[in-house]
Amino acid sequence: MLEGKAVVGETDMLQKMQQDALHLAAEALDSFDVTEPTEIARFIKKQEFDRVYGPGWQCIVGTDFGSFVTHCFGCFIHFQIGSLAILLFRGSAGPENPAADKDHDFAVKS
Repeated sequence: MLEGKAVVGETDMLQKMQQDALHLAAEALDSFDVTEPTEIARFIKKQEFDRVYGPGWQCIVGTDFGSFVTHCFGCFIHFQIGSLAILLFRGSAGPENPAADKDHDFAVKS
C-alpha cells in the first residue's frame, strides 16, 4: 500500500484527515498514471475533501513546483510519494481582523 511509502513534509491537519489524504492519494495512484497529475489532484479534491470536509479545497500534484499559500488552520498537508509531491489545503483569503489570525501561510518547494 502506498500510504507506507508517503513522506509527510509539513502538515497541521488532524491525524484522521491526514490518513484520508494519504489513502485517497494511494487510490488515485491505483487509478491514474503518475503522468496524469491533474487527474490525481481532481480525484483527491472532489472524491473526498470537497464532499466530506466542505468546499474550498485545493490540490496540487507534480514533481517540480513551488508554492506560497494561505490556508485555514488545520487544513494543510504536503507529502511525497516517490518523486510525486502532493499539496492539499483549504484556501483562505486571510483574516479580516489580523489580531484574530487563524490562517497560516506556508511556502513549499517540491
